[in-house]
Amino acid sequence: MDKIKLGVIFGGMSTENEVSVVSANSVISNLDKDKYEIFPIYISKEAKWYKNIDKNEILNCKRDIEKLEEIENITKYLKGLDIVFPVLHGLYGEDGTIQGMLEILKIPYVGCKVLASSIGMDKVYTKIIFEKAGIKQTKYVYIKEFKEKYIYVDESFNEKILDLNEIINEIIKKLKFPMFIKPSNSGSSVGVSKAKNIEELKKYIEVAKKFDTKILIEQGIEGKEVECAVLGNEEVISSCVGEIKSAEEFYSYDSKYRNADSKTLIPADIPENVAKTIQNQAIKAFKAIDGKGISRVDFFVEKGTNDIYINEINTMPGFTNISMYPKLFQASGINYSNLLDLIVNLVK
Repeated sequence: MDKIKLGVIFGGMSTENEVSVVSANSVISNLDKDKYEIFPIYISKEAKWYKNIDKNEILNCKRDIEKLEEIENITKYLKGLDIVFPVLHGLYGEDGTIQGMLEILKIPYVGCKVLASSIGMDKVYTKIIFEKAGIKQTKYVYIKEFKEKYIYVDESFNEKILDLNEIINEIIKKLKFPMFIKPSNSGSSVGVSKAKNIEELKKYIEVAKKFDTKILIEQGIEGKEVECAVLGNEEVISSCVGEIKSAEEFYSYDSKYRNADSKTLIPADIPENVAKTIQNQAIKAFKAIDGKGISRVDFFVEKGTNDIYINEINTMPGFTNISMYPKLFQASGINYSNLLDLIVNLVK
């Protein structure tokens, strides 16, 4: 039987380039070499595409970029593949852009399609879909940067232009501290901060706008941060639920990837009925955004009440050796290599 020509695209122009490289290294290491002829493809932060990369040198792509061979005709190269696995996180990879390109070129690819990818990347619009689906989430405020001021967007999408102090006044009318400030389009917790008072709120809004003009401010939940992986198209299964034990105040980029004291607990230390509800809601959230293939859905379980609040959905979750998506399915009885086979087989 002929091997499947599988292109694994990684790197990218987003702030998550380095995480993507590590994810791709794990994916390529765990793919069945008897089934797949693997074509690693690296996209630099400067948007240059490279090929003929040694599978054992994936982690060194950025450092040794001058040694790589640039792809001159990207369309022709991609059309020579059977399937593409875009192991790309964040903007220009997880937001529907590369998915749209692959759709136009009629190249089959792993993961969510254009609509689900773009919705899942934009935290504000994800919340709007979840509201419509009746999935419980914490209170939030949506603002946009505009000419050194901000636009406050109310529940009916009416807008008003305000300065930072006026924006702060609107926020504290609706939300209580602590609050989380997030760029609307960013992943791996890049640009996310926790504010405990007005001065921190001002400071972290200014931080968030460095990553996106659209900013989400959420009321914090005291409780456990848990995650559930989903797999499928029309028929979707969910993994067991895992719990994040952050070494810091919250699961920031540093605590995810740079702090060895951050731990995961699989399965999560929560009641069985709560876990079952989370598994069902993860599938519902995935279907609500018209998800396909894979996603990881993140929730909070409130301390004292065990109330469940959805946090966000990740349409191309991390695939590093410490990432929750493969670990959750491994704990559910599907090892990494078999999981990758199932993911590829879902491609239509």
